[in-house]
Formats: sequence, C-alpha cells, structure tokens
Amino acid sequence: MEHTEGFLKLVNAIKPNIREISVSEARKRISADPKVKLIDVREDHEWDAEHARGSLHLGKGVIERDVERTIPDQTTEIILYCGGGYRSALAADALQKMGYSNVLSLAGGWKAWVESGAPTEK
Repeated sequence: MEHTEGFLKLVNAIKPNIREISVSEARKRISADPKVKLIDVREDHEWDAEHARGSLHLGKGVIERDVERTIPDQTTEIILYCGGGYRSALAADALQKMGYSNVLSLAGGWKAWVESGAPTEK
C-alpha cells in the first residue's frame, strides 16, 4: 500500500510515544500469558478474509468507542496489529491517551505475521 505524506507524517509523529513488538516476541508473550489480548484493528473485510488465530477484532474506526467494554482492565497487555503497522501505531497512541498502560503495536502488522508463518484463521 502506498501511504500519503500526511498520513506518514502523523504516524511518524506518534511512533516515539508507542512501543512496537516483533511477531516472535508477540507470540512468546501470548503463549506465556493467556490474558494478553491480540487485537486486529483492520477493516471488517480484512478481518473477515483472514486474521491471526485467537485475535479479537476492534477495527480502527471503533476501537476507542468499544475498547473499554471489551477490555475494562487498563493494565491488560494489548498487542495491536493492522496491515503493516501504521494504523495499529495510531490506535496504540489513542489507547494510551485513554489510560491503557500496556499497549504495543505489532511491527510490520499482518504482513509480518503471515510472512513469519504465525497461525491464522478465517
């Protein structure tokens, strides 16, 4: 996907404020602690096509509205992913501003997840 200059400027401005995690580290954390939440922030049609096994779906358009009902404990470890790591970075920044203290963005997003051979489901 080709991103616009303004979008990249926005993402690059918030990147220093968030933490990113690799697929291998994310998988280790998920395996070690069943309370870790892997959240897909992609659009509905992306989620419907295929997603990371065991993930929950809270699209970027609704995550701020719905996250407190889905994950009321703001200390829960949350790993967000999107297609390439940009929308999840924006979502991570928003959740941190809402008071969530343990939010990470999956570096490389869905593309990195699939390329690593991590499990998926439809």
